Order: sequence, then C-alpha cells, then structure tokens
Amino acid sequence: MLRLEHISKIYPTGEVLKDVNWEVKVGDRIGLVGVNGAGKSTQLKIITGEIEPTQGEIIRPSSLHIAYLNQEFEVDPSRTVKEELWRAFGEANTVNESLATVHRDMETADPSELDKLLKQMDRLQRQFEALDGYALEARIDKILPEIGFESGDGERLVSAFSGGWQMRMSLGKIMLQKPDVLLLDEPTNHLDLETIEWLENYLKGLTTPMVIVSHDREFLDRLCTQIVETERGVSTTYLGNYSRYLEQKFENQAAQQSAFERQQKELEKQQAFVEKFRASATRSTQAKSREKQLDKIERIEAPTSNLKTLQFRFPDAPRSGREVIKITELTHEYDDKILFLGGNLLIERGDRIAILGPNGAGKSTLLRMIAGIEKPTDGSVKLGEHNVIPGYFEQNQAEALDLNKTVMETIHDEVPDWKNEEVRTLLGRFLFTGDTVFKAVSALSGGEKARLALAKMLLCPVNLLMLDEPTNHLDIPAKEMLESAIQNYDGTVIVVSHDRYFISQVANKIVEIRDGEFRVYLGDYNYYLEKIAEEKEQARLAAIAAQKAAKKAAKAAKAAAKKK
Repeated sequence: MLRLEHISKIYPTGEVLKDVNWEVKVGDRIGLVGVNGAGKSTQLKIITGEIEPTQGEIIRPSSLHIAYLNQEFEVDPSRTVKEELWRAFGEANTVNESLATVHRDMETADPSELDKLLKQMDRLQRQFEALDGYALEARIDKILPEIGFESGDGERLVSAFSGGWQMRMSLGKIMLQKPDVLLLDEPTNHLDLETIEWLENYLKGLTTPMVIVSHDREFLDRLCTQIVETERGVSTTYLGNYSRYLEQKFENQAAQQSAFERQQKELEKQQAFVEKFRASATRSTQAKSREKQLDKIERIEAPTSNLKTLQFRFPDAPRSGREVIKITELTHEYDDKILFLGGNLLIERGDRIAILGPNGAGKSTLLRMIAGIEKPTDGSVKLGEHNVIPGYFEQNQAEALDLNKTVMETIHDEVPDWKNEEVRTLLGRFLFTGDTVFKAVSALSGGEKARLALAKMLLCPVNLLMLDEPTNHLDIPAKEMLESAIQNYDGTVIVVSHDRYFISQVANKIVEIRDGEFRVYLGDYNYYLEKIAEEKEQARLAAIAAQKAAKKAAKAAKAAAKKK
C-alpha cells in the first residue's frame, strides 16, 4: 500500500534521516517513536509530499488518498459544526455555501432581483446534485453521532466547544474524505483523559491503516500493531504494541551486546598475535595474513542504548512535618462557573498524588492556590506549619522563563556564585552542550524550554514538588528519567498530567476533581481504574433497580386505580 525505501533527509543543520525503510499494509496501526529531533514528523511530511527526501523514494499507488491530522486542529470558530464538516468536500462545499448565500439574499431581495436569484439558485442546485451533494449531507449527519455529537450540535458554533471537541471535528473532516491511510501527529496533545480514551476507542473501530507519532506510551500500547523506531537516522520495525517493542528491543540489545563483546575478545586476541609476531623471522608471514583477515572482518557495533538522554535527581531537602497541605471547605468560581464547592483534602509527607479531572475542572487552579499564586473565593488552602518548602513547575514554561536570556544566563543568574564549568555541567545533564548553552530562550523548542525549567528546579532544594503537565514536550526517554527522579525523591509530589503511563509510574494516591469535590483513591492509577469500574457497575445496577422499582410502582398504581 505504502513503502518508504532508503529514505534520507539532510538539512543545513545536519542529517536527520539516514536509511529509513518501512511499509504500511492493510490493517496496520504503526507507531513512530524516537527522541525529539529523530525525524518522526519529517517522515510524515515526506509521505504527504510536503517535503522531498534527499535520497530514496516513497512507493505508493497514484490513487492512494492520504489524510493528515497534525498537532494543530484547523477549525474556524465562527462556523457551525456542520459548516466545518462541510469543508471536507471542496467544490461541493463551495456550491453549498453559495446556495446558503442565495437563500439569505432571497429573504430581503426586491421583486426585481428575485427572478435573477431564482435562476442562480436553480443553477447551483443542479450543480449541487451533480456533485452528489445531498448524499454528502447525509454522510455528515451520519458521522456527527459517530464522533460523539448530539443531533442539535450541528447548528452550534465551533467556538462553543473545547479543544477536545474541536479535535473530533478535525478528525471527522478527515474521515468524511474516506482516506486510504491516516497520519496522526501527536493527536493526544492537550486532550484530557476522557477524550484520549474516546479517541483510542474510535481509532480501534476503524479499518483504515494509520501511522501515529506520539509520546503517549499508553496510547501506543493500546492501539499499535507495529512500532517503527528511528534512532540515529536509521529505522527498525518491531511487531506488536509498545510494550512488546520494549521487550524486543531489550532482547536485541542484549544479543547485540553479547555478540559485540565476543567479537571484541576475538579481535583483541588476534591483534595480540599480530603484534607479537609481526617482526618474527619465522612467523611474520602468518602475522601479516591474520592482519589482512582482521581488516576484512565486518565489525559488530555496540548497541545504541548509550544514546544521550536526560539524567538528573531532585536535590535533597530538609524533612517536612507529617501534614504538608490542608485544604478546608474550599470554594472557588470563575465567571459563574463553580470549580470547587466545599472541598476538603489533607496531603501528607511522602504522598505522590496525581490530580485527575476533565479539562476545566480546576486542576491547574488548585496547584496555583497551593503555590500561593491564586486566592480561593472561600475556604482555605494552607501549607503545613513545619518546614514545608514548595517548588512549582508551571505548565506554560514559555511564560515562566525570561525569553531575553540565554540558556547559560538563565541558570547563572539563579546561582551567581557558580563557576561557568559548574553551570555547564548541570546544563549538560539536560542535554545542553557546546554552543547550545548560548542560545536565547526565545529560540528554544518547547521540549528544550521544559528541560531548562526542570534544570532550574534543581537549584533550590524543596520538599514539596508541584508539577503541572511536566511531560508536555518531553520525548519518551526524558519522561522515563523524570519518572525515575520522582520515584527516588523523598519529598511530597503533586502532579497534574494527562499522561496515563506517567501517572501509573509516579503516583501512589489519586485525587479526582468531580462535581466540585476531591475524591481520594488510596492507591495507584491501576487501583483507581478498578475502583472507577466498580463505581460504574454499581451505578448501572442501581439504575436497573430504580427502573424496576418505578415499573413496579406504576403497575401497583394502575392496579389500585382499577379497583377504584
């Protein structure tokens, strides 16, 4: 269906892709993985023809229709949902919009203009029918419930819906085009957990082959049938989901390491023989022969597991008291929207809490209140009285960092007593090396800003970490190192994240914001999922029991009425 053969891509800044080979077949759901800058999005753009490869070719039928859902959902807030979905149809959409304009003009037209408008409408309607416009309209009506919209939502403005619903509109436009291959670039970015789970289930139900670029390991695990890893410009294909890919990669690296070590021992042995007898009168010929053989041996490379990645630990801090945060009767509202209503929560030393809830539930607001940045409408949010030292990692690091400073200045200004070598050592642990330390913060990517902000957090020892979406813009190896750092941290952690895999690795307690209250689950993420499933089942059984009771009451009332 679609095949990449020996693809390379060289930019002025260097070679991104060296030898990329993989293919998409019917039924495939392929996850593209690799560190930031490995060329994942570049491969998608080469497939769509947006950029040309330096070498190699894309083998595909000329009739193959490829659809691309990028990281920014392209929707017009001033349109209705149906008008937005109509944009999937090009010429038919133009005719449909012209018909709508004519209908509006006819409502206020003078009798002298009416005849002209009627002729124009007749011409447009015939054109609309020729383009099978009424069948297209039926397809839009059909897809609306499939992507989660209710019947009346089609006439509502796009601006009335959240980012997650706008993603559904973008996906709906793509699916209306009936693509042969679907490309998805970071589709879960900025979506809440409920929407991510909806997207997973929707994509699982499609038969369309797809290629997914994502740093969301749980998403890749649940969806993918293959993983294509790009490392040092070369691609490797692994069958199975993300967990199976990790197993296979570990097995391959272990086998390669073993083969590498065996070959190195043999090479050293043969080289020692050459060196020993090179000048021997009786065995120099034999030594030279072995030296020629050594030159011909194809060397086994060491495994690439030593790729640079984020390495850090949070600094030790004084031990806090047992009570770290106490929230009492918390009430807070924004523009008549109540976020919290009499919420109570106690956070104790050693808790690693993940705060969950849909977008807009107040998760980030709660962190800002704990950090003292925002005040509640009513109630109190208090830090413990004994030795609580808070540190706050903001979600939007572009706003938290001084864009006019360089990377070096950002750190040096926080610790003016440090020598340049000490600053460089710290930055090197966060992958800022060479001249990159002199880059302006304004020129950094989202991932680089996130790493720089984490580096700043190491400068001040704290025993209460508040992290708002810390994995945004981080690649998978960087996420793994952050997980390790949190697991080895002795203080208290409160994290807001939509990354389920990350939450499952770091949290020992879950707090869900629901109906303005804090619902505490005294276990990890898997425990929380089990309890949520139990609650749903109990609610289902209660609803059935209520229906039966209502039917029984109605039957009894009917019988009583007959007796009268």
